[in-house]
Amino acid sequence: MAHQFFFNTYILDNLPSPEVGFDVVQDLSEPRLRMYITQRGVKSFFVRKRINGRDKRIIIGKYPETDIEDARAKVAEVLDSASKKIPTRRKKISFKNFVDLYLEHKVRRSEDSLVKLKRAINMHFKDLFDKNIQDITQQDLQTSLDNIAGRAMALRMQELLQSIFNYAIDMGYRKDNPMDNIAKITVARRERKLNKSGIQKLASAIKKEKDINLRSAFLMLIYGFAPKTKVFKMRWEDLDFNHDMWGDMPLSDRAILLLQDLPQDGEWVFVGRGRFHLTDPRTAWKRVAKNANMPNVTMDDVHKFLMRALVWNPDKDNLRNNMNDLLDELFA
Repeated sequence: MAHQFFFNTYILDNLPSPEVGFDVVQDLSEPRLRMYITQRGVKSFFVRKRINGRDKRIIIGKYPETDIEDARAKVAEVLDSASKKIPTRRKKISFKNFVDLYLEHKVRRSEDSLVKLKRAINMHFKDLFDKNIQDITQQDLQTSLDNIAGRAMALRMQELLQSIFNYAIDMGYRKDNPMDNIAKITVARRERKLNKSGIQKLASAIKKEKDINLRSAFLMLIYGFAPKTKVFKMRWEDLDFNHDMWGDMPLSDRAILLLQDLPQDGEWVFVGRGRFHLTDPRTAWKRVAKNANMPNVTMDDVHKFLMRALVWNPDKDNLRNNMNDLLDELFA
């Protein structure tokens, strides 16, 4: 059963990601509204609807791109639309054209992430492009998946195909999903060995990073108790040093000292290329992780460790005290 509470930005921003699979939470204000949280930290609003005897989950949008009030407002509209009979489309469409349609209407990603997704589609599914989506068989899809090097990538592409053909059914271009009978690709679970000692080693390695911008951003992953995407998009205008707040989230003492030492000469706290915010400094992170003798640890591992260790409290002053206590315990 889904965990129920009143959705608000403070709680949703700080929901921890599950170790495996996904978690589901439910809004008490609009009980038909729910949210998926994947192990990658992706959060999506959805509703459930029984259609033709099948329980169907309909995605409303990803959070925070779709805010809470908009998601609540869309619930009735989405459920009403799902109840309407899907028209059968006689006109055929190529797989390539349908994928373009899918990307336009169903995918909400950053520009860089969308470019990477399109590159992967062009690499792995080019043999399917000229076929009509109505004519693609289970064997066609199995062959494409078998040709993908790396089980993790193959699994992501399998999940993408499942979603594409579900959308084809919704749009009336197919009556069935040829992915349904293809066995799910299994990927060995990566062990997460990050602990107190590991955090200390990472912090020590981060402090040796020569680039002050990267050094500060990586330390903020620890001191800020926030996922990397939120840390890297931090704006100066969202910081209130008079009240020790970052938007509606408290700042630890170590985070405040770190931020106050940085030059406040632009929109973004951590600047990337072209004066835009920092996006994905994976090369620098690999260097830090290697220097800490933990080459497989990720930035997401840091956030998940801290969320497991932090004692949650809805009172912001108490939560800030808990943040400080945890950091003092880790680095005393």
